[in-house]
Parts: sequence; C-alpha cells; structure tokens
Amino acid sequence: MTKPTIRILQSVALASAVAGLLTGCGSDPVTSGTKPLSEDAPPVIAAYANLVHGSYVEAIDETSSLNASLAQFVAEPSEARFKAAREAWLLARDPYGLTEAFRFYGGPIDDDDGPEGQINAWPMDEAHVDYVAGDPNAGIINDPAKYPTIDEATIASLNENPGEKDISTGYHAIEFLLWGQDTNADGPGQRPYTDYVLDMGTAANQDRRGQYLLAAGKLVLEDLSSVMAEWTPEGGAYRASFVALPPEEALRRILLGIGSLSGAELAGERMQVAYDTKEQEDEHSCFSDNTHKDLLNNALGIQNVYLGRRGQVDLPGIDDLVRERDPALDTRLQAEMEESIEAIKAIGEPFDQAILGDDTAPGRQKVKKAIEALRKQTATIVEVATLLGIKLNIEE
Repeated sequence: MTKPTIRILQSVALASAVAGLLTGCGSDPVTSGTKPLSEDAPPVIAAYANLVHGSYVEAIDETSSLNASLAQFVAEPSEARFKAAREAWLLARDPYGLTEAFRFYGGPIDDDDGPEGQINAWPMDEAHVDYVAGDPNAGIINDPAKYPTIDEATIASLNENPGEKDISTGYHAIEFLLWGQDTNADGPGQRPYTDYVLDMGTAANQDRRGQYLLAAGKLVLEDLSSVMAEWTPEGGAYRASFVALPPEEALRRILLGIGSLSGAELAGERMQVAYDTKEQEDEHSCFSDNTHKDLLNNALGIQNVYLGRRGQVDLPGIDDLVRERDPALDTRLQAEMEESIEAIKAIGEPFDQAILGDDTAPGRQKVKKAIEALRKQTATIVEVATLLGIKLNIEE
C-alpha cells in the first residue's frame, strides 16, 4: 500500500476519532438488558492488545528465521540455500499478513512516524533496486558511484524516493531480490542464485546484491521490533494509552482497522485494482506469486480480531459484545467472514492468471465473488459499530 492511501485512511481515522469522541463515548448500547460498554468491553480491549503483541512476536520470530537463512545464503550461495531463503520468505509472510488487521487507525505501525511504508509498501518499480529486463545496469545495486555504501540507513533513505513506487525496503524488496521479475505465465520469477556468486556469477555487483539483501532483512526486523515494543504488556507506550481509552474509542479503532482492511484495502487496493487493470504489477506479491496467501492471511486476520482468536487460543472478542446485544447480527457477520475466506481460497493460484480474460472467465468470476464478499462484510462491520453506539467512517 502506498503512502498517499495511508494518509487518506489516517485522515478518515482522525475525523472519525473526533466524531466518535463527541457522539459515541459515554453512549450505552440501545439494546435493553445488556451491560454498558464500560463494564464488558475492557476485557475485550485488553485481549485485543494481547492479540496484537503476540501476533507481532510471531512475525518477528519468522522474520528472524528469514534473516538467518539470508545470511547463510549470502555467505555461501548455492541452489539449495537459495531455495531455503525463498521458503523462509514465504513462511515469514504468513504471520505478517495476519497483523495487517491492526492497521489503519493511526497506531504505531502506520502513524505519521510509523514504519509500515518501509515494511510492506507496494507496488514497486524494480528498476529502482536492481537490474530488469532490458536494463542490466538499473538500480541502486548497480550504481556504486552514486551509492557507494549499502546498509540499512542507505536503503531506508531511498525508500519511496523520488517517487511512491520507488520502493527500496521491506518484504517486497527482499522478494524481488530472491525471485526477480516474474515473466512466467504459470509461475514466479526465476532469478538464478548465481546472481550472488562473487566474481564468476551472473549479472554484476554480486557482492552489493548480497549486502542489499541482508540490509533489507535487518531493516524489516528492526521495524517490526519497534512496533512490537509499543504493544508489550510491560512498558509498551501505545498499549498503555490504548487500553486507557474510553471503551467506545478503543473499539472504534479496532473496528476501523478491520473494516478498512476488509473494504478499501483488501477488496479495493489489493483486489479490485488488479481485477480492473489485469496487470501483474498490481498484485501484492507479484515476484513470488504469493498473492493468494497474502489475501487469505489478511482475511483470516480480520476474523481473528473479531473473534479474539490467536492460533488455538480463544480470547474475549468483539463477537462476545455483539452476541449479547444482537445474536443474529453476530451470526451473520461470522458467516460473512467465513464466506469471504472461502471465496479467497477458491481463487487459487497464481492470482495473476485469475484476473485475466473477459468477465465470464472462471478466474475473474472467483475474484469478483471474493471482492463482493469482502464488501458485504465491511458493511456489516459498520452495523456492528452502530450497535455498539459507535460512529464508524470507512472509506470504500
């Protein structure tokens, strides 16, 4: 997701925060015979904070494993170690995809100083980083005169610089360095491991490419760690302020996060745009063909937040609040979330082939069905907010 979209969502979040504090806070649910939110919401809010922290811990663990695999590969490049690094990247994407349900309300991941743009920005202009078809000298890696040093500070300074597609950091920069451009109809990119073999390997600047790969991995880990620290049970500054909010405002942020991911981001930026353009460059993980898993984990992350679920652990969730006030609405939203998850699963892989053809093509029909399911559940999330006495503005 690009910075302008983040700023738009943050503006919506700020406006909604003001409205929520003016009209929502202190308002008890209209349903009779239920507790006020001041009594039954705090355990749900605390459980959400635990879910966020635990999920970032898992993302950090897998990204640490990715970095170890990258270091082993760069130290001694081989086909087997290259394959292992790619597999480690795929494994690291799963827990991170679940955490995107914790965004879009100005929290530590994507406030004005948040690192999200360094972690997961896309789509990227590959030529900003390394060689591309028709231009073997493209990118930071192949310009040692202009960029003599490749480290975390250097690539961070060049992220989205000069343009928003000039992505130089994050999971997708690592993805490109591992797979290369995807020019295959039925599979991911096919970058050879010999691009990293010193002196006698393919391409040029093999040593700088290895330095870049390691720096990008370290920076992602540093950024994730900074976000996780804000949510730690002991000493997490944002966590402390979050759980101390009026319950209506804390719940508004939680619902804004999953509603924005469900609608404007997942159904819109990540699926509708690619559906409309039919362009591979508009899919999320275009180099590795992992987009289908990205979409699925995002949808599962939304469901986890609503249910208060992390793995096999069942925590107090928003569903508990809704069920007490309107059991039918809770049942409907849970069914819609299952429907959207199953619709995304049905798309299959690779996603870049599903978006091709005319609108009667089976792949496009499946993508459209998933988009519609996500938008349907987004509207129901707004209903949930209204039930809880919260005004929720979600950009569609």
